[in-house]
Amino acid sequence: MFKDKVAVVTGAARGIGKGIALRLAKNGAKVVVNYAGSEAAANEVVETIKAEGGEAYAYKCNVASYTEVEAMMADVVEKYGRIDILVNNAGITKDNLILKMTEQDFEDVIDVNLKGAFNGIKAVTKQMMKQRYGRIINLSSVVGAMGNAGQANYCASKGGVIGLTMSAARELAARNITVNAVAPGFIDTDMTKVLPDNVKEGLLAQIPAKKLGDVADIANAVEFLAKDDSSYITGQVIHVNGGLYM
Repeated sequence: MFKDKVAVVTGAARGIGKGIALRLAKNGAKVVVNYAGSEAAANEVVETIKAEGGEAYAYKCNVASYTEVEAMMADVVEKYGRIDILVNNAGITKDNLILKMTEQDFEDVIDVNLKGAFNGIKAVTKQMMKQRYGRIINLSSVVGAMGNAGQANYCASKGGVIGLTMSAARELAARNITVNAVAPGFIDTDMTKVLPDNVKEGLLAQIPAKKLGDVADIANAVEFLAKDDSSYITGQVIHVNGGLYM
């Protein structure tokens, strides 16, 4: 499916990013596993891919820094000669009520989640335009569309990703580059596993499907948008949330 394709997945050391990286590699892509601080976890993802017959390498890079992102993309092009798929997944949370949220906490989340996605898109645009081919998938969130108390910075960043996705899609469509977003709902990851039972019950009560999503559900959507079969889909947001937001 992705034979000879090169994919860069940011924030791929764990959780959703890891699931996406493994899925793309399983289907033949050469995968660059980006990470910011979890070197051991990133190397473990790479080793898993190699053990299954795939090709991958880890690259440390803070996506909030355009200089670092540009250097990462240049390294990938030097190694493989192209970049076909970019998945902007890297993200952080610093939750608090607006009344108590610091300016720094707001800026930090915007820098990684929104500016990081912008940096990734900007850094691959020239190469993808030269190839006249590209698939860019940005990870938004259900709360980027519906909001959530205590997450003003995160919601703003993920809502911004939606607007960024649509603007980039309009700019790049004529060069056979699609830009779409996947907006996960509440997904069963390490982050949700540590939530108290009463909090989980409260979440499930809001979800018509009455269950948390799985990382594979998000990887399925990303895989679809990365395929050639989706070449006429761009500027769209695919909501994967069990009906939480309709």
